[in-house]
Amino acid sequence: MARTGDFVDEVRVNVRGGDGGHGASSFLREKFRPKGGPNGGNGGDGGSVILRVTQGVATLSELGHHPHQRADRGVHGQGSNRHGAAGADRVIPVPAGTLVRDADGEMLADLTDEGASFVAARGGRGGRGNASLASARRRAPAFAERGETGEERWLQLELRLLADVGLVGLPNAGKSSLIAKLSAARPKVAAYPFTTLTPNLGVAEAGGNRFVVADVPGLVEGAAGGRGLGLAFLRHLKRCRVLCYVVDLAEESPADTLRILRGEIAAYDRDLVERPALVAGNKVDLPEARERTPEAEKAAPPGSFHPVSALTGEGVDALADSLAAAVERERTARPADEAPVMLRIRPESAAVEVRRENGAYRVVSSRAEQLIARYDLTNPDAIRYVQERLVSLGVEDALSRAGAREGDEVRIGEQAFDFTPEGSA
Repeated sequence: MARTGDFVDEVRVNVRGGDGGHGASSFLREKFRPKGGPNGGNGGDGGSVILRVTQGVATLSELGHHPHQRADRGVHGQGSNRHGAAGADRVIPVPAGTLVRDADGEMLADLTDEGASFVAARGGRGGRGNASLASARRRAPAFAERGETGEERWLQLELRLLADVGLVGLPNAGKSSLIAKLSAARPKVAAYPFTTLTPNLGVAEAGGNRFVVADVPGLVEGAAGGRGLGLAFLRHLKRCRVLCYVVDLAEESPADTLRILRGEIAAYDRDLVERPALVAGNKVDLPEARERTPEAEKAAPPGSFHPVSALTGEGVDALADSLAAAVERERTARPADEAPVMLRIRPESAAVEVRRENGAYRVVSSRAEQLIARYDLTNPDAIRYVQERLVSLGVEDALSRAGAREGDEVRIGEQAFDFTPEGSA
């Protein structure tokens, strides 16, 4: 878990949906009606764990402190056709820019827009009571379904700030002061390295365009290899459309500084070096800095250099105009970056696979496993019903194709039983 102070931008969480409530097996019991029909109610569905982008949430710190998240289970059904209530969802507020991956690192969702949601763990379906299982063929079922178990899994959440411009510089280059001049942000500012321990965001406006600026904590040479604070925050540059290298002209060689900054960015992610970039030579209000201005302009890419003073405001408006223009060009050129949500829906496979397992036949099918888990297999009525359903799912045909014969051991989920084809049942 990446954490600095109260800023947490990477967490590992365990999420579990609520179990579905069990259906009830019950029969009408009234005087003068000795053969009342089934009236067992259905169990309620379990609640789901949902991640939702919420305004005002800026960090993953709450999940860092509480990594186990559970939704409520559904209520069991009862007699007299009384259905159980559904379990409440557990809605977890997350900041915009949250990436969601499974335990293997596969991307599941990219939550960027206000209100964007992702079902992290689905609640189990409630079991049907025997009233719902009644049919013309089976008028009085003496069994009911169990509720499904809620989905449970580990997820990796990573926050990448949503900003148009990322300010990059060595410690004490003046990034915090510059973002304060460019926007309404008021970051902590002091004359010592590593003042900024968490990224700061500010909204700037120039040329009729508004854009978000991120002050990323200072890099040092070797940051991409783990030195200093930079490695923990370099990921936040990935969403930035434009980079702005901030160089302290009063104390640094501009050419060496740009070499270090660009080298660390390239070592972390070579694609970032190709992003549009400007260079802000800071502290030109000081005589020694003004003397280095020609050297800095020569070291910067043509047309990208801006001499500024975050203290007096000199050159800041011109820099803001150039940043706004660069951001607008990128917004026009890459509108796909505006896509709000990417969700991966995992289809439930209906395929039935049969494998040999220590002399038995193992049926691999999520639907067959769920079916076995939802019924009391000590109940003869339930056994007959389950066998009919397994036939309709193609389990019997798959076993026959795999070479299973009557009396062979078959395993489905945690259950094992002898294979009895429908014709010989």
